[in-house]
Amino acid sequence: MADTAGAPDIGFRPVTEADLPMLADWLARPHWRAWWGDPETELGYIRDMIEGRDTTSPWIFTLDGADAGYIQMWRIADNRVEPWLSQAPWMTELPDDAVGVDLSLADGESLGRGTGTRVLSRFTERLRAEGFTNIIIDPDPANLRAVRAYARAGFRPIPELQGRTGDSLILRHIKD
Repeated sequence: MADTAGAPDIGFRPVTEADLPMLADWLARPHWRAWWGDPETELGYIRDMIEGRDTTSPWIFTLDGADAGYIQMWRIADNRVEPWLSQAPWMTELPDDAVGVDLSLADGESLGRGTGTRVLSRFTERLRAEGFTNIIIDPDPANLRAVRAYARAGFRPIPELQGRTGDSLILRHIKD
């Protein structure tokens, strides 16, 4: 069912073992391969999440009840370990209670239609309702489509980190 503005209803459900084949398919798609790592490695990370070896919370987001993409929430403090810390030393400059989010749409044909912005906005609303106040996202600055979508969802560059984070643009969600 569409919401009052005619956009699809957005839902979230935890990733389960049964989702791994679908995620393997998504991870192999060209628009994922451009920005995510090796599909088998990434799928291993997601398996670690659902089996409790990683504190990241993985979710499938749905549009009108149909699986439409992946979103995850990770805790900055829990990721201040190797190899992540060597790859992203900027994490030491964020508050201990900060959380990061990542998302990708399942289908490349859905890119550029505002879906990512709507999903991310809804997800950050949920995180704020759960008490999270420091929410970041760290796209590759070359991923201009994502950077624009994240800006429309309320994310802004963290000035003190600009130019010091390598291949990540660190954006913080600014509450309206």
